[in-house]
Formats: sequence, structure tokens, C-alpha cells
Amino acid sequence: MCGICGFAGPRADRALHAMVIALHHRGPDDSGIWTGESASLGMARLAVLDLSAAGHQPMATDDGGIRLGYNGEVYNFAEQRRLLEA
Repeated sequence: MCGICGFAGPRADRALHAMVIALHHRGPDDSGIWTGESASLGMARLAVLDLSAAGHQPMATDDGGIRLGYNGEVYNFAEQRRLLEA
């Protein structure tokens, strides 16, 4: 049971940090934030399947153009991965 938070608008780092701290009970294994000029994302992570640092969020594309905070589980991830790789 992870927790995600965020908002659209100008940067407010202190507000985002407070939101992530408030979510700590939902995801004690990891937390992360990303702040941009027009949006901010925060995450408290409960590591269930992927216990590695590869599950750290918010995630970003290689070029940093897209940021993602995800709360959920993809149960057929192996099948979906094979489809995407094909």
C-alpha cells in the first residue's frame, strides 16, 4: 500500500516534503520527490515484489521528459513485458 501525492502549479518544495512525510505510514520502504516548474510529485513506497532500488519513484524516462508516480500492482507484468518487448 504505497502513497502518492503531487500538485500542479509553481514549486512548493516544503509542501511536497510535508505531504510525503504524512504518507510515510503507507510506504515505509522508500520515498522520493520530484519538483518541476509547473508540477511536483511525491511518493512513499511499500516494496512488495520489486525490493530493489529499480522501483524508486517518481520514475523518469531516460531523457527526463516524462515523470511518473505509480501506486498499484500489475499482476500480469511478465506477459505485458513480453508484449512490449516484441
